[in-house]
Amino acid sequence: MLATLQKFITVVLVAVALGWLAYFSPASPWLAWGGFLLIVLGYTGFLAIEFVALYFVNQSDPTPKPTWRELLGAWWGETRVAPQVFCWRQPFRTHAVADQLVAPAATAGRRGVVFVHGFFCNRAFWTPWLKRLQGSGDAFVAVSLEPIFGSIDDYAPQIDHAVRQVTAATGLPPLLVCHSMGGLAARAWLKTMRADARVHHVVTLGTPHRGTWLARFGHGPNNLQMRLLSDWHVQLDHGMPEGRHARFTCWYSNCDNIVFPASTATLPGADNRLIRGAAHVQLAFLPHVMEHTLAMLAG
Repeated sequence: MLATLQKFITVVLVAVALGWLAYFSPASPWLAWGGFLLIVLGYTGFLAIEFVALYFVNQSDPTPKPTWRELLGAWWGETRVAPQVFCWRQPFRTHAVADQLVAPAATAGRRGVVFVHGFFCNRAFWTPWLKRLQGSGDAFVAVSLEPIFGSIDDYAPQIDHAVRQVTAATGLPPLLVCHSMGGLAARAWLKTMRADARVHHVVTLGTPHRGTWLARFGHGPNNLQMRLLSDWHVQLDHGMPEGRHARFTCWYSNCDNIVFPASTATLPGADNRLIRGAAHVQLAFLPHVMEHTLAMLAG
């Protein structure tokens, strides 16, 4: 469903940009190219607005304040990575790397991975991670959460099925790697299925564990749940086993343009790891983050 929607958006955007260029080129090359660039690169302006907003919202947050140089670097990083994810991998390469559940003997004793993407994403978000594990032979499943705009609680059965698949392939509880809303979906799964003993560890990348300021502009069920200190967040850990948060490693950034204030991406009792100067999507593909996360498979 999401791939179809993002294909439509991408194709329409390219068609409009090329149509504008072709229509105005004979009469006014400047207008033609100016409009073309505005259509194609307009998303960078929206990104800039997000970074300015996070700068001011983070002023009262205990996380180290970002410098303008860090913000500029994060904006540039997100400008480069966002089209790769939203205009190529997810719409056109959803199944470029299939799930891997038959692990070779060389990976015996290594646990597998379940990847859980965030809002308005699908399994292709994780393609660089999947290619790396494909080469090493480790077992993995990357879910595509549906419906796109549904309740986060409704994603628990999909995660549960993936966990069962990877556990059956390796004989060990898997590592969960989750980006953004995916970390909340993993926590909802832990609560709904009482599944603490069925997971080795949960790594979250830019997850709004206590909501995000930006969610006030969304009105779907999962957007409402991701608002700052929503009732859903209050109930998420109600009655949880002691020490659940110790199973989490939470990567977060002082330049996250989607999840801010920055400290909302942390959990009390978790291994909270700050990365300075990384944007929301960019954070998931930093070599340092990938290496430290995948090293947990050998534990």
